[in-house]
Amino acid sequence: MSDQPILIAGGGIGGLAAACGLAQKGFRSIVVEQAKQFGEIGAGIQIGPNAFHCFDYLGVGDQAREKAVYIDALRLMDAQTAEDITQIPLDEPFRKFYGNPYAVVHRADLHGVLLKYCEQSPLVDLRTEHVVDRYEQDGTGVTLILKGRDPLKGRVLIGAEGLRSPIRAQMVGDGEPRISGHTTYRSVIPTQQMPEDLRWNAATLWAGPKCHIVHYPLKGGKVYNLVVTYHRDVQEAISGRPVSKAEVAQGFEHIHPKARQIIEHGTDWKLWVLCDRDPISNWLDGRVALLGDAAHPMLQYFAQGACMAMEDAVALAHCMEGEADIDKALSRYQAMRSVRTARVQMNSRLIGEYIYHPSGAQAAVRNSVMSGMSAQDWYNQLNWLYGSNGLDN
Repeated sequence: MSDQPILIAGGGIGGLAAACGLAQKGFRSIVVEQAKQFGEIGAGIQIGPNAFHCFDYLGVGDQAREKAVYIDALRLMDAQTAEDITQIPLDEPFRKFYGNPYAVVHRADLHGVLLKYCEQSPLVDLRTEHVVDRYEQDGTGVTLILKGRDPLKGRVLIGAEGLRSPIRAQMVGDGEPRISGHTTYRSVIPTQQMPEDLRWNAATLWAGPKCHIVHYPLKGGKVYNLVVTYHRDVQEAISGRPVSKAEVAQGFEHIHPKARQIIEHGTDWKLWVLCDRDPISNWLDGRVALLGDAAHPMLQYFAQGACMAMEDAVALAHCMEGEADIDKALSRYQAMRSVRTARVQMNSRLIGEYIYHPSGAQAAVRNSVMSGMSAQDWYNQLNWLYGSNGLDN
C-alpha cells in the first residue's frame, strides 16, 4: 500500500463520510475545507433506511442514532383541501422490512457525528482554510493545487466540494448549475410556537399547485423544521438570504388556512433557490473522482442528497479495499454509483412536478393513485431506494 494519502476536497457530509469509510479500511486521508472551521449550514434533513445502512458501514451507527428523531409516518396532505392523501407508517413493520428506521436530524448534528469520528481517527488529517484551485496528475498520483498554500500530493483525489465544485469544473466543464426556479424558504421554531393541531410526529408534506409546505420535529422534539417552497420561476441562484414573512406568503392565497398558518408561525425565514445538474456518466479523470453533490447534485424532493453522498462514501471505501489497481478501483466505484444516483436525480425532478406541485387533473390522479396504496405497496415501491447502502444499483 502506498504511503501517500488520499486527498479529499470538501469537508461537508460527503467528504467526511468518505474519510470515515476509507479509515475503516485502513486508508489515510487528508480532508481540506475552504472555510475557517468545519461545519454545516441549513436545518433539518430526512434520513431513510439507506442512510442508516451507511452509518453502520462507516462506523458511526450508534452515534447517528442518538442524534436522530424517530418520526411515526411520512404524511402527504392535499394543501388545498387539508385532506390526507396517504401515509407511510414508519413503525416496526417498516423497520423490519428495510432493516433500519426512517428519521429526521439536524444537518449540523449529522455532520458533527462524522466530524467527531474524523477528529478521533489517526488516519484522518483535517485542514481548514485550504481553497482548491485545480489539480494536476502524472498517472501515478495527483497534486492538489491550493490558493496561497503549498500543493498537496496524494495517490487519489476525491472532489466533494458540492454544487460548484472546482474539481468538477476542471473535469467536466459544464458551467453553472441548472436553476430550477423553485424558491425554498426555511425556518426552525420552538415547538411551543407550532400550532397545536399540527404538532404531528411525522414528516408532513402539504402538496399544492406550484407550491408545497413541509414540517417535522427536530432536536428531540424541541423544535420544528419548516420548509416552504414556491415555483416562482426565479432565474438567479440565491443561498441563505433573509426574507420577510410577507415575501414567503406570496402566492399561497389558494392554500387551505390550516396549512397556510405554518407560514405565519415561522420566524427568521431564509431563502434558497434550488439548483441541480443533469446526470453525467463520467465522474473520473485518471486518479481524480467526484463524490456527493460534486458528482450528482439533485433537487430536494426525494430527500436523498446527503444519503446519496454517504452511499458514495461506502462504495468508494468498498472498491478501494484490497484493490492494488487504483484505476480499476475507481472505475468500479463509478460503475457502482453513476446509474443509481442518476435515477435519484431524475426522479427528484419528476416527483417535484407530479407529486409536490401538480394542479387540476394531474393532482386528482396523484390523489387517486397514492390514496389507494397500502403500507406494503409503499415498502415494495421504495425498496430500490431504501434497501441499499450504495453497494448495488
